[in-house]
Amino acid sequence: MSELSSHLDQLDKSEAKVAVATLVNTRGTTPRKEGAKMLVGEGGRVLGSVTIGGCVDAQVIEESADVLDKNAPRLLELNLGDEEAWEIGLTCGGTIEVFVEPVTLGPGGSATVVFDDRARAHAETGGRAVIVTRLDPPHNGAKLLLLDTGAREGTLGDAFLDERFEAEARQALAAGKSRTLFLENVRAFAEVFVPPSTLLVVGASHVAMP
Repeated sequence: MSELSSHLDQLDKSEAKVAVATLVNTRGTTPRKEGAKMLVGEGGRVLGSVTIGGCVDAQVIEESADVLDKNAPRLLELNLGDEEAWEIGLTCGGTIEVFVEPVTLGPGGSATVVFDDRARAHAETGGRAVIVTRLDPPHNGAKLLLLDTGAREGTLGDAFLDERFEAEARQALAAGKSRTLFLENVRAFAEVFVPPSTLLVVGASHVAMP
């Protein structure tokens, strides 16, 4: 199960729209990796975290409410200063970029949810997938779904960019690691989905017991 689908399962079914905040880039010391997600509902409910708490998450929650109000995605750059880092158990801070987008739920909902479901289902059958999200206007939030079978769905708003970013995203897919992609003045985030890992527990101690 992906982090997004896990959060969505916990939402009240009456929620029609949420803001999805995704950690897309990190510099310096940060507590979570690219791809971490936070959901903010129209009713104010918060699920997940992009930093594991503290002032930075509070800023993202505030910005998410505004994204829902204006129904327009935005890219945030936030500094995790030494004081904020200390709050969440780090010795020094860093800088993070968080992409916040409004997401419509239910039938005919946003590509964010539809593509996440398809990528997750493909990974659960042993395949790999990557969702590419454009971060810069005018088509920020546009998405491309790529499977390791060669299948492609969606668009970033430009056929040339689709081709170029597909090549870059498939490299991230092969490496199995989510990352930000750069192409001249355009950026996108490649979120990679891989099959679930298998954990083997050996022994008969208390920790190993089911």
